[in-house]
Amino acid sequence: MDIKDVKRVTVAGGGVLGSQIAFQTAYRGYDVTIWLRSQGSIERCQPKIDRLRKIYLDTLEAMKTDPSAYAYGLCAPEEVTPERCEELKADVERAYGSLRLTTDWDEAFGDADLVIEAVAEDPEQKTAFYTELAKHLPERTVVATNSSTLLPSQFAEATGRPDRYLALHFANEIWKNPSGEVMGHEGTSKESFDLVVAFTSSIRMVPLKVMREQPGYLLNSMLVPFLSAAEGLWAGGVGSPEDIDLAWKLGTGAPAGPFRILDIVGLTTAYNIGVMDPRAKQEGTVQNRITTLLKEKIDRGETGVNAGKGFYDYSK
Repeated sequence: MDIKDVKRVTVAGGGVLGSQIAFQTAYRGYDVTIWLRSQGSIERCQPKIDRLRKIYLDTLEAMKTDPSAYAYGLCAPEEVTPERCEELKADVERAYGSLRLTTDWDEAFGDADLVIEAVAEDPEQKTAFYTELAKHLPERTVVATNSSTLLPSQFAEATGRPDRYLALHFANEIWKNPSGEVMGHEGTSKESFDLVVAFTSSIRMVPLKVMREQPGYLLNSMLVPFLSAAEGLWAGGVGSPEDIDLAWKLGTGAPAGPFRILDIVGLTTAYNIGVMDPRAKQEGTVQNRITTLLKEKIDRGETGVNAGKGFYDYSK
């Protein structure tokens, strides 16, 4: 299959990144479906889609007059004019109106050319998903996982198409942080790898080729230890999230500190990554204290930006 043959894309999962991947892909002209596990999941996903519509429209409006508002995922830098930004708002509205949300396996996957899996960062859930998915896919379909830390080789056999299975990992807020890390496993065909690289470019992401399997790819191999170190300072009572963030920003000139980043990523994802560390089950360890504190925030509904509150309050 060539990139010109990819028309229908299904994103499995409507969380923080799943919703972003789906919206960006629809914005770039693909026929996009979001598969969700339940009606409740649909109800939780729709506000994320509504929020993305507003972000894209507001960003395009700001780009008319403010160069610092530029977002790579929305248009090429040489195209930025007030007239072009106004035209692109129609693409946002088309994307918003065309997205389909469904819990039906055959409706979502029965005619998909490409599936991007963005379900919970839990090996058991992913294996169960792929086992069922294999019953509904056409032979031609390529499947990519957006897993943050898990390796595609862990799930390749469960997909029933190991040669057409690989990883495609996005950074958060993909419209302005446009990395697309493409990573295969030993059984991934070159054709599938090249197809996903081409797809990544087609949705205005920058493809980053990871040449062999690495937990965390390029970005998260650096980011996860950084966030874990910050969580350890917080869990150990060494500093508050605000002061830890400020220390990082003042010392490096970075626009955001680790706890602001955690709010963007989503505390549920941070928790799911944390509990995979065996030390998280051992009483008295820093890792156990981190996951306990994260779980308390999640149970209070403080899961990050999309919930209106995480480490910071976004309700205002």
